[in-house]
Amino acid sequence: MIDDPIGTAGLVAREVRSGTRDGAPTRIAVARRTYATDAADLWEAVTAPERLPRWFLPVSGDLQVGGRYQLEGNAGGVIERCDEPRSFAVTWEMQDRVSWLTITLSPVEGGTTLELVHEAPVDPGFWEQFGPGAVGVGWDLALLGLGLHVDSGEPVDPELAMGFTFSPEGVEFTRVAATGWAEAAIADGDEPGSAHEAGERTVAFYTTLPEGDPAEG
Repeated sequence: MIDDPIGTAGLVAREVRSGTRDGAPTRIAVARRTYATDAADLWEAVTAPERLPRWFLPVSGDLQVGGRYQLEGNAGGVIERCDEPRSFAVTWEMQDRVSWLTITLSPVEGGTTLELVHEAPVDPGFWEQFGPGAVGVGWDLALLGLGLHVDSGEPVDPELAMGFTFSPEGVEFTRVAATGWAEAAIADGDEPGSAHEAGERTVAFYTTLPEGDPAEG
């Protein structure tokens, strides 16, 4: 799917911040990547229902401020704000967990920078196990798909996307991304040894085939 997994993973700048919402502690994963297209095209790619399935997931619902959206087989939530073509904010709801996602587009020389900010309440056990990597690598993979779609204008092959992290290139991409998130967590104050151990567990989570998977071996 990609020829240079290390270079492609390096296109994303990663940051971790500590925050609070309603007095409760949160951790914030920030990912930035620049795409070689204008803001109008990138905005359409990340918001238009007909384009989202080409690189991410089908979306349904009342797609306006105050309405609810649902990504097929994934998160849903409320569209809280939309400032076309610059930014939008939604709640990110899965089962009984609510977090918050903001996407901002900024024109730069040669393209448009997308900034993704995902803020979630702190689950101490989950953070100790995976740090920011479980969420962060998931977004890295989404931003990879977006880049493939923007560069080619074509849909990403869903079968290739589903099997990517089990390929040698996908394992390398995931390891670079997870290490980047571990380093970002260390910069925000996490203990280095624990952060890197969490990063290794993240790599295993994304790159280990389920037992009995027919693709195994």
